[in-house]
Amino acid sequence: MIRLARVGARKQPFYRIVVIEKDRARNGRSIEVVGTYNPRTNPAAVDLKHERIAYWRGQGAQLSPTMAKLIAKNPAVAAPAAA
Repeated sequence: MIRLARVGARKQPFYRIVVIEKDRARNGRSIEVVGTYNPRTNPAAVDLKHERIAYWRGQGAQLSPTMAKLIAKNPAVAAPAAA
């Protein structure tokens, strides 16, 4: 599953976007970190590794509902064509 893992201090949320087994704890041992999310900036800062997310989705990883919204708001930017 691809979901958020909170790593920020108290009342200062900061999240890692992780690939983790569905039955593990929220901040348990993850397989891979595929991005970060900082809701405290204006606008919220989202850094995604789209190629790794696509890889894990191809392996059968599901998105949490929150992650589905974040990815929909921050689609992958197409690479410019080489001349």
